[in-house]
Amino acid sequence: MKRKSGWLLFRVACLVFLLGMALLAIPAQAQNFAYVTSSSNTVSVIDTASNTVVATVAVGSGPLGVAITPDGNRAYVANLFDNTVSVIDTAKKTVVATVALGNGPLAVAITPDGTRAYVTGGPVSVIDTASNTVVATVADPNAYGVAITPDGTRAYVTDFLSASVTVIETANNTIIAEVEVGSHNLGVAITPDGTHAYVANGGTNSVSVIETATNTVTAEVPVGVEPQGVAITSDGTRAYVANGVSNSVSVIETATNTVTAEVSVGVGPQGVAITSDGTRAYVANGVSNSVSVIDTASNTVVATVAVGGPIWVAITPGIGPPTDKSHCKKGGWQVFTIPRKFKNQGDCVSFVNHHGK
Repeated sequence: MKRKSGWLLFRVACLVFLLGMALLAIPAQAQNFAYVTSSSNTVSVIDTASNTVVATVAVGSGPLGVAITPDGNRAYVANLFDNTVSVIDTAKKTVVATVALGNGPLAVAITPDGTRAYVTGGPVSVIDTASNTVVATVADPNAYGVAITPDGTRAYVTDFLSASVTVIETANNTIIAEVEVGSHNLGVAITPDGTHAYVANGGTNSVSVIETATNTVTAEVPVGVEPQGVAITSDGTRAYVANGVSNSVSVIETATNTVTAEVSVGVGPQGVAITSDGTRAYVANGVSNSVSVIDTASNTVVATVAVGGPIWVAITPGIGPPTDKSHCKKGGWQVFTIPRKFKNQGDCVSFVNHHGK
């Protein structure tokens, strides 16, 4: 009996060890958090699992835009009034660096490889994220919103006063095109395949769709009153547009460039961001001091988070993608949210066979 008990304990110990090794094989990623800039000179950190504020980080004066590095380790915050960018360590949720800029920064975007942050506001400033120093500037006095293509080769910058979008080639930081769009354009987002840029035009209550191969506008989509922020789902099928005056979010089907839903949110929505699995959209309502959480399957608000004076929002990356079939075993397939949630282990393995090793 003692012999059998010892053998059983040995087998259990082996199983525990193997399970632990399988879990270690899965790439570690940070839990998902939404970082929301606030008029109180802070950034509120929302746990997207519970939709509660778990931290408040003091930053510079007048924080507006915010972006998170692809590895989820740093958040870059543009502070308008003191001409700085605050760099937040997302693990410690504290500011670890402050980058001085020449003019009031407005928005920020980070290259897919995480090595550069592009900050608008007067000239476009290019920050080396390793040293947190400005390594280049691009003359664009009306620059407001910014987004970078998935391959990192181009930055699309909205020009609030000139009714155009400036296209910057990131290899040498030179302007290669100017695209005419609607007036008072603010937010911009690029589809995951890099083929189109969606630009929110606050003055014409529309969204311009730019074909990035030719840098021409191929569609103009009417939305709500004074659209500001825009975000696109990870599968590229829908764009969510925050309408600042009509207190709503327009949902655009990108295949047809038509509005398929209007979601009522709080008062004065500005920034919008979507979780990596595409299931939730977070909307910063500046006037009603709240963040609306939209279920993208039903396009209904499922939660409202109290945040004082929210302006813009960015969400940390999800888990994934799996790069080896071993990541799919022992229930590992269940943890991934990038590029999507998997149905089962076979679905995960199939993805790896096509994209991994």
